[in-house]
Amino acid sequence: MVYITRALVDVLLDLASDADPDRVTTGVSITPAAELEGAETLPPDAPVFTDFYLPDPGNAVNAVFGVNLSTPARSAQGQFVSHPVRELEVTKRDDLAEVIFVAVPPWDAVEETFGAFDRTGERQPLEIIEAAPPERSLSDGAV
Repeated sequence: MVYITRALVDVLLDLASDADPDRVTTGVSITPAAELEGAETLPPDAPVFTDFYLPDPGNAVNAVFGVNLSTPARSAQGQFVSHPVRELEVTKRDDLAEVIFVAVPPWDAVEETFGAFDRTGERQPLEIIEAAPPERSLSDGAV
């Protein structure tokens, strides 16, 4: 099971909508469930995707390879990509993370247009939870 907060899903879909018809690629990171408010029903060590790294739309390397070279690899456990004109699936450009979240239009129909996949492209069970991550500052790198 892949867990992600509702707030993160909303932000990622807003980024995708704002970038449409261009695609967005950005790193996403986890917080253990024990550190979240509202995740008491999950195992304390369950990883929950809670944060994202601001995409850099002006970086040509990111646009070509779909990877954010400015985000340290160890700090992003997953990747989000939007596919404005593709199917809800992982492409060869998207397979650089253990968990890949993919979104397609319409950006507001989450259940049908937002999914989690492993690096082989197999869709994973996804649970969107109503939990809040701990407060962090911008100096932490994640938002």
